[in-house]
Amino acid sequence: MPTDHITLANFLAQQPKQPLASLLLTIADTVKTIAAMTAKGALAGVIDKLQSQNVQGETQMQLDVLSNQAFISSLEASGLVAGLVSEEMDEVYPVTEGAPLLTVFDPLDGSSNVAVNVSVGSIFSVLSAPDYLQSGSKQIAAGYAIYGPSTMLVLTLGAGSHGFTLDPDSQQFILTHPSIQIAPEASEFAINASNERFWEPPAQRYISECKAGKTGARGKDFNMRWIASMVADVHRILMRGGIYMYPKDSKDPGKAGRLRLMYEANPMSFIVEQAGGASSTGRLRMLEVMPEHIHQRVPVIMGSRSEVERVCRYYTEYDAEGGS
Repeated sequence: MPTDHITLANFLAQQPKQPLASLLLTIADTVKTIAAMTAKGALAGVIDKLQSQNVQGETQMQLDVLSNQAFISSLEASGLVAGLVSEEMDEVYPVTEGAPLLTVFDPLDGSSNVAVNVSVGSIFSVLSAPDYLQSGSKQIAAGYAIYGPSTMLVLTLGAGSHGFTLDPDSQQFILTHPSIQIAPEASEFAINASNERFWEPPAQRYISECKAGKTGARGKDFNMRWIASMVADVHRILMRGGIYMYPKDSKDPGKAGRLRLMYEANPMSFIVEQAGGASSTGRLRMLEVMPEHIHQRVPVIMGSRSEVERVCRYYTEYDAEGGS
């Protein structure tokens, strides 16, 4: 069958794990619902800030709450998940006792961008029930949706990463990016440069070399990109290579990192690795980190393999020198 005719349902029908396939189709329908809400923007009143905060202490947007509820409603109705973890909920949300799967998700990544009409997304990970605190290497599927000029769903079941574009006419997800491969080398980096003064020296060293361009140690020019939506920044890297960094810093010493391990770093790392890239905290492969609690934060460095390996080498050298 030609690639442009393979629907998500066709693709998943070839997978041996049918409860998982059914769950992924349910999530795809949820993505369509969120895409429709996002597309309406101010017309639907979904870009307003609320007075409430989530468990992370972040002010919620109306669309955060609506997206979270869309996931809960569809996953409850599926009967396939024993429970849920969401960025927008303090505790585990039990669903169907005895169901085989668990789902952890960030219902709307980069929601602050909605008010200015910049791409946002949703991230999810699927685990085997009943234990939530599993390393990322135990994920059985992961994916993200990006709500941009077109809506795309990128997912992995552990055999490559594949991109599906939503056809607005048929409302079907069509396979448009089979077996995505991240370029092993790159000349583009994504990082919030305003935090540079708080980074550890290895991160400062790497970015300093990138900024030095042809006259520096790297001998080539780099471009910086930063959208402030992990989905949008990492999606660009999957499409054309690069490195995404949210390194550990001293801005808030009580936090080990900015991004959440279970429903941001792990699913995106699974996708990146399945596309030939790499992902690390700087000191440990991301998918080997054992979560201690459901909202655990970690530093994140992911993207083109050679660039991630270089940054990790800088951390190793720094630590070997006693962190000085």
